[in-house]
Amino acid sequence: MCLWAILLFLAAGRTANAQTTADEVPAESVTLFPHPADSRWWLSGQINLIEQWHEPFRSPYQGANSFRPEAEHALSRLWTIYTGVTLPGHTEILVDVESAGGRGLSDALGLAGFTNLDVVRNPTLGAAPYLARAMVHTTIALSEQSQAVTPNALSLAARVPVRRLEIRVGKLGMADFFDVNASGSDSHLQFTNWTIDNNGAYDYAADTRGYTYAAIVEYDAPHWALRFGEALMPTVANGVDLDWNLSRAHADNLELELRPAPDFSLKLLAYANHADMGSYDEANQAFESGADAVPDITAHRAQGRVKTGAAVNVEYSLTPSARLFGRAGWNEGHNESFAYTEVNNSVQVGGDLAGASWHRPYDRVGVAFVSNGLSAPHREYLRLGGLGFLLGDGTLTYGREMIVETYYTAHIWRGVFGAAGAQFIEHPGYNQDRGPLTVGMLRLHIDF
Repeated sequence: MCLWAILLFLAAGRTANAQTTADEVPAESVTLFPHPADSRWWLSGQINLIEQWHEPFRSPYQGANSFRPEAEHALSRLWTIYTGVTLPGHTEILVDVESAGGRGLSDALGLAGFTNLDVVRNPTLGAAPYLARAMVHTTIALSEQSQAVTPNALSLAARVPVRRLEIRVGKLGMADFFDVNASGSDSHLQFTNWTIDNNGAYDYAADTRGYTYAAIVEYDAPHWALRFGEALMPTVANGVDLDWNLSRAHADNLELELRPAPDFSLKLLAYANHADMGSYDEANQAFESGADAVPDITAHRAQGRVKTGAAVNVEYSLTPSARLFGRAGWNEGHNESFAYTEVNNSVQVGGDLAGASWHRPYDRVGVAFVSNGLSAPHREYLRLGGLGFLLGDGTLTYGREMIVETYYTAHIWRGVFGAAGAQFIEHPGYNQDRGPLTVGMLRLHIDF
């Protein structure tokens, strides 16, 4: 960990811009290489290295999917190459290649709010590069007036109509466009916990690596937006293969975004996942009747089951430097958690502060709290000894999983950032008999 300490020490000795006033936060991105706004082509990349560790914690027992009580550490490695080209007719072709290597603590098992969003939940997939995104993005102008925006790897235009229709089709991440939060959606520079960077109760359609094939249509107006997405579901829970038969498996996503003032936004999300899902109720009943030797959700799957859910996402800027955010979510807990994580209800609050007041405008400090919960049949399934794709201590003394995360991200030089952080977790895997534990974090991030 000497490398991380040196990088953070260098960061502490630099001042990014002494002329910046306390309430000014630079709007432009900070990268190793410039990205001209007037270019038809886009080429950028990122590297994210996250080291995490924890000391031994109380654990009178553990099961096949428990978070390990022995001291451990793990390093994850994620790199992405973003490419794009703008075609005539306000159309963009975006193709990204990615590699997720290393590992997570306890192989990403034992926590609903796992500590590292960069970790792929199936370590057997290895670190070979894969196609992360390949989509067509078209913008249809519905007004003559336009506004300036900052180009990025998912949208290359420097100006967009104030009223417009945006259409995206191809391979993509649903979390890139739904439930996005400026303070709590980025494991590269912000929080790293799954249920802080995303709403844990939003079981969004994705394969094991977090991607799917989808079509998204979005209408944008000055003070509101409405987006709808239709996506493929995995063939099995947390699976790498997607089901292309839309008549039996698909995900419907609808989000209304309200922006009544420049410093406030509210997103209201509803979704319905259709897939070959298991029933917690049936698995519990089969075990208790003696039909099954152990509770097994996978033995009670049926095509056509529907998992519905809803979520709220709020952002508020106190000043240009200080932001608050919150999320709340719920999904019906009778059908199995299928694509994201094992959460049936969740609430989170948090905030961050840019370092302009101490003359480091690209630095940022954040803190957030999340409380995750399970439905009655889901918690009973785990108590009886059932295994989910993430959880399973062999039994369960239920308590809500409570997590506090904090971080400090320091700008070192151009697109190089170092960060340190910690997470405190009460009732890991919803189990009052185990924990609490504290997880430390060091991160190196480079934007090209």
